Formats: sequence, structure tokens, C-alpha cells
Amino acid sequence: MNSTRRLIRQTMTIARRDFIATVFTPIFLLFLFAPLIMVAFSTIGAMGAAQAADHGADHVRIVAIVPDALAGSFVEADRRSRAIFRRDEEPPALVTLAPARDPAAQARAAFESRDYDATAVLYGPLDRPTLLYGARGSRAADYLAVLAGSALAAERLGGELPRVTPTKVSFSRQRATLGGQNQTAFLAVFGVFFLTLFLAGQVVGTMAEERSNKVIEVLAAAVPLEAVFLGKLLGMFGVAVLFVGFWGTVLGQVTSVLPPAFSGVVGELSPAVGLPIFAILFVSYFTMAYLLLGSVFLTIGAQATTMREIQMLSLPITIVQVGMFTLTLSGLSKPDSWLARVAEIFPLSSPFAMAGMAAASPSLWPHALALAWQALWVAIFVTLGARLFRRGVLQSGSTRPFWRRKG
Repeated sequence: MNSTRRLIRQTMTIARRDFIATVFTPIFLLFLFAPLIMVAFSTIGAMGAAQAADHGADHVRIVAIVPDALAGSFVEADRRSRAIFRRDEEPPALVTLAPARDPAAQARAAFESRDYDATAVLYGPLDRPTLLYGARGSRAADYLAVLAGSALAAERLGGELPRVTPTKVSFSRQRATLGGQNQTAFLAVFGVFFLTLFLAGQVVGTMAEERSNKVIEVLAAAVPLEAVFLGKLLGMFGVAVLFVGFWGTVLGQVTSVLPPAFSGVVGELSPAVGLPIFAILFVSYFTMAYLLLGSVFLTIGAQATTMREIQMLSLPITIVQVGMFTLTLSGLSKPDSWLARVAEIFPLSSPFAMAGMAAASPSLWPHALALAWQALWVAIFVTLGARLFRRGVLQSGSTRPFWRRKG
């Protein structure tokens, strides 16, 4: 057996050991269902907030103080105009009042009514109406002005506006829209970022237990440290693949029962390179992002001696990930700028940026170069981490991390 095959076999042995030790534990079920727990609590909070908002919105009204002869036209104009709004975007319900002796005083009194919460009140002649509105009633006042124009036009046309009977035909585009490509690029970047943020940070603590029970010395004596580092990285990546595969299957079944309107929205999110190739590139860049960030985190975590130090490393690690995400989004907004080139070339942000490029640009040859470039940096980070661990922890006999050792 040559040295390359032996190294691969040793690496896969370490990876299989870490994968089994992580997956076949009760705590892994808690980790696997963590998104479900987060979604459940978020849904409960959102439902409570929505119920509170709906309860308050049920009492909000817009008020039109108009003569009885115009009240019907006003109500009809409101009925026609309201049909173009989504349910959650509809203006408040309309209330019409007959003018009193002092319409201005009546309008001010409408804001003090105990029967409803007036957000905007209209009074005066329809060609020159006066609109009073509260803190959040500016758009409602604009809506009342539109209704006044429609009611005035109906009055001058004899009491009713002409009816229009349109013929609506659904049409599917043959190619992706520019807006759809940009949205797909953002979702691709966010998807890679979210998965690596949620999964790659676990690599930090994989060496802590090995150092505490002295197993790392046995492993280092049996196999090269490069195989130990790469094996642990691949083992944790296998855990991440299991997690993504499980939730990908669940979401795939959920989206199959969603209404057709949702399918139409998803259809607009068409990547420039085509959906099959984009799926392959997305998986490839998630893999590279995990291996790159995981190798860096494994190197840093291997230098820590206690769980407290590992916990303290969590914040800088999160800041690094958010920084890469921010850099990528900045470059994505200006595809031909130098900032975009920096995001595509810098190793830790390159997977994010290239995932966005796959959605926004049809070119394929840059992805071959990018994947080779990222794989090179994975090898560099793993080799560097193994050498730092060998020289800083094993050979010197010191248990202090490199940032706490004197030169």
C-alpha cells in the first residue's frame, strides 16, 4: 500500500470514528430537531403578535364626511379600489358620516370616537377636500383622496363610473427575469451562509475532548496529524450532510403541498446557469465553504485548552462568518466592481460569492477555477493547522495556546 492510499485510509478511519461518535448519541437528536424547535417558538411568537395586531386593526377606520347623495359613490369607489390590495395590505374599513353644522369640528371629534380608532378623516368639497390623519395615517389619507376623485368622477358622469371587464391570461416567461436572478443569487449566498453558520462552528470543539483524555497523543503516534485533522473535518462534514439531507427531504415534501401561487413565485427564482447545474454548484460551494471555515475553526480550536476558551472563540468565529457574508453581499450588489473580485478571490468568502455568481451569470468556466482555488486553500489550512498543533502543543509539551505563549 503506497503512502497516498494509506493516508486516505487513515483519514477515512478518523472521519468514520468522529461521525459515529457524534451521530449515535442522544444529544444529536436535539441538534437535528433544533430548527424545528426554533421554528415552533418563532411561530408561536409570530402568531401572538399577529393576533394582537389584528385585534388592534379591527378597530381602525378611515372616515369620510360626505353628503348622503355621495355616500353611495364613495362606498362603491372603496369597494372597487380595495379589490387590488392583498388582505394584509388593505386600507382600514371605511365609515361615512353625514356632514354636521361644523364639518371641521366633526372631523376632529371623529378621532375621539369610542366606537373606532380613526386614522384619517376627509371632509369638505370633493374637489378640494381637507384630510386629517394621525401618526400612521398618511397612506390612509392618500387613499381617501383617491376615493374622493373616484366619487367626484362618478357624480359628474351621472352617478356611476363605467365598468371594465378585463380578460386576464396567465403567461410564463421562457427565461429568468433579471430580478429573479438577483433574488436567486441572494438566496444562494444566504443559504450557504446560514448552513455554514449553523453547522461549521461545531468543528471548534472537536479537539477539546481528545486533548482532555489524552487520546490525541495516541492518534498522533498512530497516524499523521494531517490525517487526524482532515479526518475530523470530514467526519463533522458527514454530520452536516446528514443534517442537510434530513431537512432537505422534509422541506421537499412540505413544498409539494403548497398552493400554486407559491410555485409561481418559486418559478421566478431561476438561476442563470440552469437549475440542474446550479444545484450541483450550490452543493459544491456549500462543501467548500464548510471545509474552508471548518479547517480554520479546527486550527483555532485545537489551540484552546478549556471549554471556556472554546466558548470565548465562538463570538470571533461568528463575526468572521458575518463579515464574509457582508463582503459577499456588497460585491453582489456591484458585480463588476473590485469589491466583487475581492469577495470571489478571498478564500473564506469565495464560496459565498461564487454561489451568487452561479445564479446571476451563465458563465461556467470561472466555477472550475474557483473550486480548484478553494480546494487548494483547504489543503493549506489543514496542513497549517496540523503543523501548528504539532509544534505548539505536542513537541513543546506546552498546553498553552499559541496566542498566550511568549515568543
